[in-house]
Amino acid sequence: MPLEPSQIGPARRAGYVLSNLAIRAAIGGFRLLPYERRIPAMGATASRLARLAGFDRRVRANLALACPELSQAEVARLCRLVPDNAGRYMMELFSGAEFEARARRAPLTGPGFAALEAAREANRPIIAVSGHFGNYDAIRVNLLARGCDFGALYRPMANPRFNADYVAAMQARGGKLFAQGKRRDKRAMAAMVRHLRGGGLLAVVADLHVNHGAPLRFFGQTAHTSLVMAELALKYDALMVPVYGVRQPDGLNFEVEVHAPIPPSDPETMMQQLNDDLEVMVRRHMEQWFWIHRRWKAWPPPGAGIDAEADAEA
Repeated sequence: MPLEPSQIGPARRAGYVLSNLAIRAAIGGFRLLPYERRIPAMGATASRLARLAGFDRRVRANLALACPELSQAEVARLCRLVPDNAGRYMMELFSGAEFEARARRAPLTGPGFAALEAAREANRPIIAVSGHFGNYDAIRVNLLARGCDFGALYRPMANPRFNADYVAAMQARGGKLFAQGKRRDKRAMAAMVRHLRGGGLLAVVADLHVNHGAPLRFFGQTAHTSLVMAELALKYDALMVPVYGVRQPDGLNFEVEVHAPIPPSDPETMMQQLNDDLEVMVRRHMEQWFWIHRRWKAWPPPGAGIDAEADAEA
């Protein structure tokens, strides 16, 4: 969870300023290129920088844990293409109308499309669950263009300077934004619930490690997962449906896939079904999931004392 401003020391604050200036300079430079060159150029640059920064080690570690059967050649391919997709996503976030035009015309397909449309027409709450996969912002643009009352729950970036630009870019897309985290404004969380109860669509990515989360399974490994979205779906009779913004082979366009709704049962079962659904998508498009994330953290941390859970939320 990002630190509160009062917890950020001078050295870290200076680092945040410098890194944000570097990111701004890179994005500004790439924006001078035509869109069709800008996106792959940013992807290729992110791929090279990831190797220099050592992020490929995290990708390799995650793949060794989750997919030990992969060949070395396939692991090397993913170490190159995973940060490429992340770089493309970042550049698309700051490419405004050019990205939005492609996302709006993405076909909306899948067995859950009819259920989503029926819920929207009936003013029934909808919880659209995705992952850090492809470009999940394409879902926002596409559904907004179709008239959905769209709201998104997001986790703020650790760097508060970059987070300001990140949030501004998302706000420019339209819809409502709700910041995640127990230290966030409680009024924002109350607004999120009002949005949902009023028949709105709430989008969330649910594939990050969550302290105190249920020890569910993902790729056969324990993955601590929040149950909050399933609890909200049960409480407010919301349609819970997996949705993905799938990058197409040209690297520039998308298809928005709406999978079969998750049937109401209990929160653990529902969130496990979402983990399973995402795993199917990741296995189908291995290079499109953010293998850079620390999805499989041990919790409580090894050697932690009885107060570990309280401390780790800081």
